Amino acid sequence: MPALKPTEYSGIVIWLGTQRRPVEKLEIFGEAVEEMPLTLGGYADEIHAGLTRPSCSRVRTLHPLGTEIRNSRQLSLVSAEELAEVAATLGMDRLDPAWLGASVVISGLPDFTHLPPSSRLQGPDGVTLVVDMENRPCQEPAVTMVKATGGLGRAFKSAAEGKRGVTAWVERAGMLRQGDRLRLHIPDQRAWAG
Repeated sequence: MPALKPTEYSGIVIWLGTQRRPVEKLEIFGEAVEEMPLTLGGYADEIHAGLTRPSCSRVRTLHPLGTEIRNSRQLSLVSAEELAEVAATLGMDRLDPAWLGASVVISGLPDFTHLPPSSRLQGPDGVTLVVDMENRPCQEPAVTMVKATGGLGRAFKSAAEGKRGVTAWVERAGMLRQGDRLRLHIPDQRAWAG
């Protein structure tokens, strides 16, 4: 019996981007790309690519900082609808996904930031992304926005709480392009009762 069940939900890729260099002085240097060839190591032109990575603050309760671990943070996926909500809260017309270091902006999936971990998003050629977990808001996008806009975006961290998207890794290699439809598959299990 399959452990993942297809849903009736799908989203459309409306933007692709990369962060080719590390954050400097809390500023993110993202840029748009036309298409994204993905390997099992992620997108080769992205600083977050690779099969492994040094551990960071996201997993500090498990591993000392800098410990080599599996890279479940190859990509940063965000929702167009949630970005619009954050922009409105900040009094901005729109948020440039490059300011967030986003990899993929998807439209059409409700409550995107809270997709169940281990959900899959599968593209037309079979390329499959695995949702790792919610991506917590950080200060770097705020610094980048303030510089780009001349002062707007200082409250990004609080405005983006619960709307910052998810981190993901590549389960099946393939190509992502703007306009691709990604179908959502979720784990076939009940919610944890703890």
